[in-house]
Amino acid sequence: MVAAAAREIKDGEVVFVGMRLPLIAFVVAKRTHAPNATGLFENGVIRDTPSKELIYTMADPPNILGATQCLDMMGVMSLLQSGRVNLGFLGAAEVDKFGNLNSTQVNGKNGIVRLPGSGGACDIASLAHRFVAMIDHTKARLPERVSYITSPGNGDGAGWRKKVGLPRGGPSAVITTKAVLRFGEDGKAYLASHHPGVSVNDVVANTGWKLRVADDVKETSEPTAEELEVIRDYDKEGFWTK
Repeated sequence: MVAAAAREIKDGEVVFVGMRLPLIAFVVAKRTHAPNATGLFENGVIRDTPSKELIYTMADPPNILGATQCLDMMGVMSLLQSGRVNLGFLGAAEVDKFGNLNSTQVNGKNGIVRLPGSGGACDIASLAHRFVAMIDHTKARLPERVSYITSPGNGDGAGWRKKVGLPRGGPSAVITTKAVLRFGEDGKAYLASHHPGVSVNDVVANTGWKLRVADDVKETSEPTAEELEVIRDYDKEGFWTK
């Protein structure tokens, strides 16, 4: 998942990094194919080099040391409104077939479970040029429609974002524990690649809707030796990647 996420970052792009696996993906991209990418953090930190030490929250001192800028939240989030953010990484409790994200509430075994909510995710999903979601691949986490739209993907299909006034963007990929999903012209997700050791049937069976399979579906490329070296060097104890 980390290697697949790193490959979504292009050289020179401005990226909302976030935490957990996308944090490691940013480091991999910077040290391999995208040395000129710039990382943004919701608390106002901007970095053109990854922090030298692993961080556990975006406010950790190593993330401040050597930062390009330490702004307030409004300063960094305003880059979204001005169209200067190329890519954002997002997590969620649910992602549906149109790439809509739910991090507000789900219907659990004992009723409604309240979740932390949007944070900056709705802003990123609405205003970045594209976003990538990362999530565990289960039917419960990938329902046909999310219980609540916290952060918009393609709404109810092609043309929805333009209709509601969103100027750009939308989901470009969902990277799961089993596969990489991408989006067609109809706004729906399809299976683009399945991870090594995972079959197409396994991916389809664990998706909450009838997932379309690309004609040229392939196996996700394994992490290269260089990518693995960076991951293991940065997250030495496997805090985020174990």
